[in-house]
Amino acid sequence: MIAITQKHLDDFSRDGFVAVEGALNEDQIAKARLRFEPLFSGKFETGLYPDEWNWRFGRDREDLTRQICNGWKSDLTIASIVLRSDVGEACARLRGWPGARIGQDNVIWKPPGGKPLGFHQDDSYNGWIEPGEMMTCWITLDDTKAFQGTIEHVRGSHRWPISPPIKQFHAPDDPLADLKPAAAAAGIDNYEIVPIEVPAGTAVFHHGRTWHGSRDNKGTNPRRSVIAHCISSTAKFHPSEISYIYSRYKKAHSTDMDESYFPVLWQEDGYRTAWVDGYMRQGRMAAA
Repeated sequence: MIAITQKHLDDFSRDGFVAVEGALNEDQIAKARLRFEPLFSGKFETGLYPDEWNWRFGRDREDLTRQICNGWKSDLTIASIVLRSDVGEACARLRGWPGARIGQDNVIWKPPGGKPLGFHQDDSYNGWIEPGEMMTCWITLDDTKAFQGTIEHVRGSHRWPISPPIKQFHAPDDPLADLKPAAAAAGIDNYEIVPIEVPAGTAVFHHGRTWHGSRDNKGTNPRRSVIAHCISSTAKFHPSEISYIYSRYKKAHSTDMDESYFPVLWQEDGYRTAWVDGYMRQGRMAAA
């Protein structure tokens, strides 16, 4: 389980990211790894397609980093990780929110030779919600090394202004192309990029404004991760800004977020969306 200490809070406030080891045990890691090939083959356990499916066997280049968004709707094992109450509590405590709900998840698979993901800020993509803030819990299923294309964070960049969405997210020629002018605009001459080298099962949290990305996997092993992007439990849809994918879940004449699609994971008053624990139990039983 994830427990946030005062040191975690202090490190996060200073750096914009923090790592907490032991979020998943060896059995959970092994079971999650087994779900990657079925997912990217289109074998969706629940019968539902994910909201985004950016790489498919037999269709896309083998050297591309593979991504699925909202795998929790399609796979119960993924759901049993990203819908955990301790994930929501950690995100809320680190951001100072009264609670957290899932905004979306990512299932990321970077094979040997896998191309970069461009450095970006998550909050650049959150204009469709109010407040437009995100908190990310990135859980690695493999031991990570810098040469294997692990996630990298720019220390302290959560204090920079929000930049527009980057020009090329998948397989950019220069993964730092948008970071460089953003640093200049923030008045930063020298910035520190920190590759996250941690054991499998570690949860790494980063602020929605923290610049991050990953480079080529130059190793011989894959780099797989399951990611929960949380938003405040008080978040609502923006009344006029549209996400071409996620605004499809907006109810007519309302900005309230439906807990069928954006369940509350944890709230300081003890509230949690009622159906989530039963859904997660299905995932744990399916993985047994």
